[in-house]
Amino acid sequence: MPRHISHLRWWIGGILFASTVINYIDRQTLSLLAPYLKQDYHWSNSDYANIVIAFRIAYSIGQAAFGRLIDRIGTRRGLSITVACYSVISMLTPLANGLRSFAVFRFLLGAAESPNWPAATRVVSEWFPKHERGLATAFFDSGSSIGGAVAPFIVLGIYLRWGWRPAFVVPGVLGLLWLIVWQRFYHLPEAHPRISAHELQLIGADKEESAQSHQSISLAWRDLLKFPQTWGTIVARLFTDPVFFFIADWFPIYLVAKGIELKSGLIAVWVPFIAADLGNFFGGGVSGYLIKRGWSVGAARKAIVIFGGIGVMALIPTIFTNRLSLIALLFGFATFSYSAFSTMANVLPSDLFASESVASVSGLGGSGAGLGTIVAFKLIGHFSDARHADATHSFDPIILVAALVPFVGMILVLLLVRNTDATEQGLVRRI
Repeated sequence: MPRHISHLRWWIGGILFASTVINYIDRQTLSLLAPYLKQDYHWSNSDYANIVIAFRIAYSIGQAAFGRLIDRIGTRRGLSITVACYSVISMLTPLANGLRSFAVFRFLLGAAESPNWPAATRVVSEWFPKHERGLATAFFDSGSSIGGAVAPFIVLGIYLRWGWRPAFVVPGVLGLLWLIVWQRFYHLPEAHPRISAHELQLIGADKEESAQSHQSISLAWRDLLKFPQTWGTIVARLFTDPVFFFIADWFPIYLVAKGIELKSGLIAVWVPFIAADLGNFFGGGVSGYLIKRGWSVGAARKAIVIFGGIGVMALIPTIFTNRLSLIALLFGFATFSYSAFSTMANVLPSDLFASESVASVSGLGGSGAGLGTIVAFKLIGHFSDARHADATHSFDPIILVAALVPFVGMILVLLLVRNTDATEQGLVRRI
């Protein structure tokens, strides 16, 4: 009989974390190589925006569609399919030889990667009690920051030695290696051969408590969209994710526009990602601590949302400086604040809904965020090209909007995420 693994749920969280790290190394490859590919293929900022938008279109559609599919086929099979697909697509990207072919491969990659967050959010709802969900979500979501932080050293190191094509192959290989571990290790708690009776009881007790006041049924999209709580989760992603994706996909180009050499600015490229990683754990850890201290789930989550919505405004002072150290510091605090907010956005579906609907709601939030990002990137490409003559100030209006949008999102989340008649009917969990 297999030996029990102590704190098995956190090992499961570690596997999700590794998946997210690989996922973000994969995504960051293009943005890190963008300044060089733009020169090689003579792309404008608008051309680059169109390539990134191709990814976002597929990602936006896929989050809702595949999130629903994950709820039907389960997380073990669902994550296996998505990782296998995006790993193969990444390894085929070196076949691209121009604007259109790059756009096609990024579209396919966006579709393949889109189920990662809905599936991971559902795993959290399956494996963690409510007071640990915030920290567990922070754990797997922090993989995006770690992936973004290590990607410059991996991708640029490969590029400078062997060129851009091998840089796209490495994340694909890592994904296939991860898939082997996932297939061998992941099962539902009640079916896992390595879980202890104590841990199974801990997880099961929380599910029994939720079941007493909540109907464990899979709700259709049309029913989910009737609830303000669903719209609160969508808004939480819609008004925050585009800001982080701007930093993730455009930061190297932004630094070059500021007159900073990318090689000398390498430290600034990873500082915002490390800060975002810390923000994930801050948001998840503090909200979990507040719940243990007797705060309601809603009050604990909203306290972090308020901090995050205000903190992202630290981007505004970057308009007035070209100092690399100060830019890195301010972007770092902004992404720290964003990630605290984002962790709450990612955990809300598992706070509010039964596991049968978690991936669907998470997918709807991801689709909303994707659509917002598409619009944002189109505008970024247009206005940064139009203001190109302004040299180091070409991104100033974009930075200002990026700083204020999460604050608006904060206000809307506070208004929408609340207990309603649906809570009393057992359709939505009490927050």
